[in-house]
Amino acid sequence: MSDTEKKAIDPITLAVLAGRMEQIADEMDATLFRSAFNPIIAEAHDASHGLYHAQTGDTLVQGKSGLPIFVGVMAFAVKTVIEKAARDGDLADGDVYMFNDAHLGGTHLSDMRLVRPFFYDGELFCYLASVGHWHDVGGAVPGNYNPTATEVFQEAFVLPPVKVARAGVLQQDIVDIVLRNTRLPQSALGDFNGQMNALDLGVKRLDALLAEYGAQTIDAALTALGDRAETLLRAEVSALPDGRWEAVDYLDNDGISDKPLPIRVALEIKGDRLSIDFTGSAPTAAGPINISEGTAIACVYVAIKHIFPSLPANAGVMRPIDITIPKGSVLAAEFPSPTGGYTETILRMIDVIFSAASQAAPDRVVANAYGTINALSIAGHRADGRRWVMFSFYGGGHGGTPEGDGLNHGNAPISTATIPPAEILEAAYPVMFSQWALRPDSAGAGRHRGGMGAIYEIELLEESAEAFLFGERGRFPPKGVAGGANAALNRFSYEQDDGMHTPRLDSKIVGVKLKRGQRVRLETPGGGGYGPPSERDPQAVARDVRLGLVSAEKADADYGKAWRGAAA
Repeated sequence: MSDTEKKAIDPITLAVLAGRMEQIADEMDATLFRSAFNPIIAEAHDASHGLYHAQTGDTLVQGKSGLPIFVGVMAFAVKTVIEKAARDGDLADGDVYMFNDAHLGGTHLSDMRLVRPFFYDGELFCYLASVGHWHDVGGAVPGNYNPTATEVFQEAFVLPPVKVARAGVLQQDIVDIVLRNTRLPQSALGDFNGQMNALDLGVKRLDALLAEYGAQTIDAALTALGDRAETLLRAEVSALPDGRWEAVDYLDNDGISDKPLPIRVALEIKGDRLSIDFTGSAPTAAGPINISEGTAIACVYVAIKHIFPSLPANAGVMRPIDITIPKGSVLAAEFPSPTGGYTETILRMIDVIFSAASQAAPDRVVANAYGTINALSIAGHRADGRRWVMFSFYGGGHGGTPEGDGLNHGNAPISTATIPPAEILEAAYPVMFSQWALRPDSAGAGRHRGGMGAIYEIELLEESAEAFLFGERGRFPPKGVAGGANAALNRFSYEQDDGMHTPRLDSKIVGVKLKRGQRVRLETPGGGGYGPPSERDPQAVARDVRLGLVSAEKADADYGKAWRGAAA
């Protein structure tokens, strides 16, 4: 199709087709969420689906319910499949590729990717892809967040891109290999079937859409949507002042060496182009806080989407952005460097981008969120010998904003996932939440304070178990912006016969032995504050003290005593 023909699509048809294609991805999301066996997908929605370009792998459309970090990352996964298919020369309708290799597809080994070519009238039109966080994929630590790993083989079973279906025929031997390498084969099989069904649905819906409108019209719409995304970002960037702004923040440690690791960024605007340079960030780490270059690029997309929320979710957004990821850094790790804790590193990348952008456009940026998912696993055997693994992530406060206070007890800004409810976790595992509450005094002060972090206290109901934690922000608190104050640090403690203990590395530990009745306790950070605390309305401070969110002592220290008159 010529460029002239592609530009000829009218705005009304384009809007209708954009909605229809987004609905396809949304339905794929919903299909997996409703059929997955593990609560990380079924309840927390740690998964994503989308449509990807047939030649480049670029993101064309992504569902609204999927994780934003997967928008860019899955493009790298699809590109990997495109390259493999070109080498092998055997791509066929009904093929499905399956893999979890984080250095090829991004994120970490827990995220299982299924990629399927979509053919129409015998021609390759695009790719469909599904990714979901499986409950357990082998490795040394149940749940796969191993803070002591020094290579990927200690984190999980590594599956390169292989055809799990050939021309529509399931390759049972591949499925058998994967199920043999998980502690929870029934859960894994349920998640696999859910992802396969989501891809089937996507094919069915695309067949109907192309039959109704024709391949040329849909192709023209996809091209137009990418071009419009590029135009929108150029306009947004042009509205900001030219200049260069820098920021740095730190990861506590890598789980192996007790040394902080810097994440640095320089953000530069020239006209309608944006440059984001991470030169000066820490070198590849021994422990599992490394990420692949593809993951780093995808993380930039997530940060940009936060700063410019009206942008659509496709690859056109990235065209006006120049990204520099230094080779040999923690942000561009090579196989077999461990990547299990990728979530912590991309959260810090978003934090430094926000901190730099706040200097250029403070009215568009929020303060740092709590900055760690606190990946906590508790695992053991039931009285009848059945193995159980409770893996979940936990919430905290979001940063204060130009319009108001930060969100209390939200999920990490890398995702639209939800925190699994206590009732679901208690029903599925032999644990009891003895506390699930907001954490007082955890938010950064400001004209608009940050949101409150949370306190989670979990008691073991089974005879024995082991606990593992991979967290961050135990030493470097979430930062405020535009004069706002920092939030509280992350805290983890666990009970032993002689009382409560804390980890040597603050937020990372493996193999904590628990007995029936013993507890683990997470106290998560709040969000950073926005604007000078001296500008906060005394009535708002008095309300926070009255509700128990801020103690009177901390209110005095952060805001002075003017609030006491407002409380009278």
